[in-house]
Amino acid sequence: MKFKKGDTVIYPQHGACVVKGTKKMEAFGEKRDYLILETVINEMTLKVPVDKADEVGVRPPVSPDELEDLVSVLAKPDPRVPSNWSRRFKNHQEKLKSGDVYQVAEVVRNLAARNRDAALSAAERTMYERARVNLISEISPALKVSAEDAEVYLDEALAMTVVVAPPPSAAYLRDAAKSFKANTCSEDGWHPRHEQSDPQIRHRSKKRERAALAERRPLDRAYRFLGAELL
Repeated sequence: MKFKKGDTVIYPQHGACVVKGTKKMEAFGEKRDYLILETVINEMTLKVPVDKADEVGVRPPVSPDELEDLVSVLAKPDPRVPSNWSRRFKNHQEKLKSGDVYQVAEVVRNLAARNRDAALSAAERTMYERARVNLISEISPALKVSAEDAEVYLDEALAMTVVVAPPPSAAYLRDAAKSFKANTCSEDGWHPRHEQSDPQIRHRSKKRERAALAERRPLDRAYRFLGAELL
């Protein structure tokens, strides 16, 4: 894709840039045309060979219509985020390097959600801030608003995220069922362990035993429905 002076483009890991023009330069004994880019964030100058621009990921910003898809990504939690720190960091690093706006949005969403639950590590916080800035720099030209308004737009989209807790494992439900049955007393103070420790209760009437079992039966059904194995 050809870009002209004054165009706003996105450069992976640097966010929005303004094309300042093209310049013929010599590198490794070969003269080539270079795109001269200036980052919107810190006004750093970047030089990219014109014939390699597509290869390195230089592209136009998202369109206003594509922002709807972007909001959907920001608002939809991802249960597949690795819990292991090193795998999670590497996964997010690869997404940022791709330069794909939706993958950058996934990084922002995942780290924002994690930051709500627990403080981010220093490395993840740096990554989060960089991803946020890059995303804001892309939202701003798409909406034709200031960076401050683009940040408000981003925060509102992140606020829509529905946090979904992962379903409990079968082992967790089984342990919970065991714990519940081992520690629950009926209204008259009867406890399963009492049968072993108190001979008088051990010889209680069959009628009272049946009544106690009837009280626990609805709970037994509930745990069977959840997949727990009651002992």
